[in-house]
Amino acid sequence: MKTMFSRQFALTASLIILSVVLMGLAFRVFIGRYAADMAQKTLDHNADVISELAAAYDSTDALNASWDVRINLSFASTVADTNAVICDGSGTVIVCSCSTLSCEHLGKQLDSAFVQRVIHEGKISATATISGLYPDERFLVAENVVSRASGETLGLVLTSSPTAQVREVVSRTTDFFLITGLVVLLLAMLAVSLLARSVSRPLADMAVAARRFGHGELDTRVATGGGNTIEMDELAVAFNNMAQSLEKSERQRREFVANISHELKTPMTTIAGFMDGMLDGTIPPERHPQYMQAVSDEVRRLSRLVRGMLETSRLQSQGIPDARKRVFDICEKAGQALLSFEQKINARGLAVQVDMPDEPVEVFAEADSVTQVLYNLIDNAVKFSDGTLGLRVVREGIKVLVTVSNTGPTIPESELSLIFDRFHKTDKSRSADRDGVGLGLYIVRTIILSHGEDITVTSQNGVTAFTFSLSVPN
Repeated sequence: MKTMFSRQFALTASLIILSVVLMGLAFRVFIGRYAADMAQKTLDHNADVISELAAAYDSTDALNASWDVRINLSFASTVADTNAVICDGSGTVIVCSCSTLSCEHLGKQLDSAFVQRVIHEGKISATATISGLYPDERFLVAENVVSRASGETLGLVLTSSPTAQVREVVSRTTDFFLITGLVVLLLAMLAVSLLARSVSRPLADMAVAARRFGHGELDTRVATGGGNTIEMDELAVAFNNMAQSLEKSERQRREFVANISHELKTPMTTIAGFMDGMLDGTIPPERHPQYMQAVSDEVRRLSRLVRGMLETSRLQSQGIPDARKRVFDICEKAGQALLSFEQKINARGLAVQVDMPDEPVEVFAEADSVTQVLYNLIDNAVKFSDGTLGLRVVREGIKVLVTVSNTGPTIPESELSLIFDRFHKTDKSRSADRDGVGLGLYIVRTIILSHGEDITVTSQNGVTAFTFSLSVPN
C-alpha cells in the first residue's frame, strides 16, 4: 500500500517529467523550423543581392571575366556563411564564391530540368541535394539573372547552405535545453519532496492521534499552528473539536451509566430485601401489606424511570414532526396544568401569581408534549418553592414565552449549566425526593428542543425561573 507522500511525489514527478519532455520536443521542432526559415530567408536575400549585382553585366563572358563579381560574391558568401554560384543559361557554373582560383565547382553542370524550372518560374526555394555540385543535402534558392541593359536572361544564381548546419544548431540548443531542464527537474523534485512531506507529516500526526484516541486516550489532541497550512490547521481544529465532543459524550455516557445504575440499584435492592424478608419469614405476615405497598411504590418508580428514558430516546431519534402539531391556546393548557396541582399547592400553603392575557394566545406545537413540559416545570416549582409560585405567558413577535418560577434557595451559577442533565440534582433536598427520578427537566429540554425552540433558566435573589419559547401559527 502506497503512502500519500509516495503517491503525491510519483504523480507530481511524472507530470513534471512529461511536461519537460513535451516542452523539449516542442522546443526542438520550433527551433528546427525557425533555423530553417532563417536559413531560407538569408539565402533568398543573398540570391537577390547577387542577382542584382550580376544584372549589371551584358553577357556571361563579362561576368566570367569580372573580378569585382568574384570578390563581392566571395565576400558576401563568407559573411553570410553560404555558398553561391552563377551559372550560364545551360546550367554551367561560371562564377563561384570559393576563394581559390582553381575552384572545383567551375565548369560543373547543373541538372538541365532544374535549370529549365528556374528559368521558367523565376525563383525556386527548396531543400534538396544539388547533384554534380554539392554531395550533401542543402537549403537552396535559385534565381534568374536578367541583364538590365539587354533584358536577356544571362543565367541563374544559386545560393545554398548545408542542412547539417541547422541540425547542429538544433542539436546544441536541444542539449542546452535538456541540461537546463534536468537541473530544473531536480530542483522541482526537491521542492515537491519538501512540499509533500510538509503536507503528509500533519496527516501522519493526525493518524497517530486518531489511533491513540481509538485506544482510549480521550485527551489526545493534534497540535495546531506552527508550519501547518491553513487547510491543515482547519482539519486539526475540526479533529480536536470532534475529539472534545467525543470525550464529553463518553464522560456523559459514563455518568449516565453510573447514575442509572444507582437509580435502578436502590429500588431493586429495596424490592429484593422486602420480598426476601416476606419469603423467609423475617417480616411477619400481618405486616406484609405494608411492605407490599412499599414494593409497589418502588415498582412504579422503576416504571416511571423506564418510561421517561424511552420517551426521551424517542424524541431524540424521531423529533416531533409538523404533522403532529396543531394550533391551541397555551393559556388554557397552562391553566389546566396549574389546576391539577391545586391540592399540592394548598397543602404547602403556596401563593400563586398568574400573569396571562385575557384573550387566547395561540401557538403551533404538539399539545400533549407541551402539557408535559408545563406539568414537569410546575411540579418542580411546587416541590422546591418556599412561598410563591409564578406562571407567566407573554407574546413577543412571532414567539410566545412561557415562564414558570418559584421562590426558594438560589441555585449556584455552576449548577445552572447542569440542571437539564439526566439524573442531575442540585442539592440533598432534591436527592431526598423519592417521587422524582431525575429526568423531569431533561425531558422538558428534550421536548422543547424537538420543537426547534429553546429553554433557559435563571436563579437570582431567591427566585428561580424557567422560560421556554413556542412559535405562533403562520
